Amino acid sequence: MGLFSFMKNAGKKLFGQKDEVKTSAAPAAPVSKTDLLKAEVARLGIPVSGLSVEVSEMVTVSGTTATNADREKVILAMGNIDCVGCVEDNITVTNPEPEATFHVVKSGDTLSKISKDVYGDAMKYNIIFEANRPMLEHPDKIYPGQTLRIPAQ
Repeated sequence: MGLFSFMKNAGKKLFGQKDEVKTSAAPAAPVSKTDLLKAEVARLGIPVSGLSVEVSEMVTVSGTTATNADREKVILAMGNIDCVGCVEDNITVTNPEPEATFHVVKSGDTLSKISKDVYGDAMKYNIIFEANRPMLEHPDKIYPGQTLRIPAQ
């Protein structure tokens, strides 16, 4: 539990103008940021029960997950959204294991470079890739400002 900072102007463009979702078909009513964030976690298939999201100057998230990995993925799913600068974590973990560290991607970073810096072996990039699935769809699709989970080795 705690506060996590993110680059506010980097990430997936989830929010449209005036809190409306960007779609080709206009919704009957505006969709709230809270609903969009919950839908993103559901889309990613991250298991969390009792998910509660509050959006003000920061995103506050609570609920229950089985593992720290799932908890961290929920935090990253919320924080790697354009216009989100801070996530307050109030998620309960039922079977805690060691927490991962977070790494903010810099210009020129690759998963191999990050892996070499963290683990001493560029070929362990797949550990980082798998730790960030389903948010990452391909090892080459990372961007500056994105925050990644780096699991303990």
